[in-house]
Amino acid sequence: MEKYKWQSKIKMNIILLRIMGLWPEGDKTYEPGFYMVYSSITVSLFIFGHIFFQVVNVYFIAHDLKSVVATSYLLLIEILGGVKAYYLIKNLKILKERMIIFKSDWFQPRNTQQRNLIEPTIYLWKTVYKVYLSMCFGGNTFWAIYPMMDKSEEKRLPFLGWYPYDYKKSPYYEITYVYQVIGICYLTTVHVNVDTLISAFNVYTSCQFDMLTDNIRNLANVAQRATNDVYHNMLRCVDHHKNILRFIESSTKFFNWILFWHLLISGVSIGLTMFQLTAVVPLSNEFYSLLSYGLAITIQIFMYCWFGNEVQAKSSNLPYAVFESDWTDLSEEIKKKLLFFTMHLKPVQISALNLFYLSLDTYMRILKTAWSYFALLYQVSS
Repeated sequence: MEKYKWQSKIKMNIILLRIMGLWPEGDKTYEPGFYMVYSSITVSLFIFGHIFFQVVNVYFIAHDLKSVVATSYLLLIEILGGVKAYYLIKNLKILKERMIIFKSDWFQPRNTQQRNLIEPTIYLWKTVYKVYLSMCFGGNTFWAIYPMMDKSEEKRLPFLGWYPYDYKKSPYYEITYVYQVIGICYLTTVHVNVDTLISAFNVYTSCQFDMLTDNIRNLANVAQRATNDVYHNMLRCVDHHKNILRFIESSTKFFNWILFWHLLISGVSIGLTMFQLTAVVPLSNEFYSLLSYGLAITIQIFMYCWFGNEVQAKSSNLPYAVFESDWTDLSEEIKKKLLFFTMHLKPVQISALNLFYLSLDTYMRILKTAWSYFALLYQVSS
């Protein structure tokens, strides 16, 4: 059977990250050359530069709560985008090594049935990716056009920022305007593709548990297999399980800190966005940009928590698969080994530094926290 091409499912992520200067070609990491120079320029200009001018501006408007909120609700997520780019570059070697592992026989579907088993999960991930991408760039579109639709004579930029020149004069205004739009599109692309890449790893992990569950369930089909075959297949299942756990352990080294900061900031950012929605004109371009932004963050967190929860749920099915197999007709020796294997099967939880766990319960807690921040800000403002 032709090998299942796991990497082809995240082809769009790789292409976009490569355009952003965050994904060297092939299985290589950064090496001296044109691409390293290109990456240094784009990251410095469109991440650190874009964020720097907004951070400096917060210092000058610190006395105005509404202006600080109007800047901070987006600035926090922009800073998080810089954090994601940093950890992606830092742990790129680990990430590419994990992707190579999926080419091995351990992680390949054994038959057409198993391919059909994992396709719905991957299809769901692709659907969430498209919705998330649409929400993010929908918000960007509204941000890019609402200053131009403003009827006031004052020249406004999409984002509040401080610049060491009078940006209201032409052509500085046009140049700064385009720079901000490119900067936010760059950061959005980083966000979307790093988030969906991490979620894809969780999707791949849950698919592995689906395949392992199927293998265990059909382990003891004594009508078709001899005792030696059953023992051999049981050992293969044990090794497959060990490889999955190793993959989870090593891949969490890549996204541990990303998840930590993401889950820490998300509740605050959603709360600030909700507060900002109460301060703008309803049904205006700015209102729609905030609405798209808020929905994008909500989907972003949902994507992390849902697919992390799927890993836990599907890993919990393994002991049931052992029970569902035709184990009653096996030899006593194999039964003992199978029992020993079952006793060591525990649900796998994806966590951020063992502090936050990706689950639907965590998702609900984040939404409750966001509402608390919103209520506090609204009360203080009133």
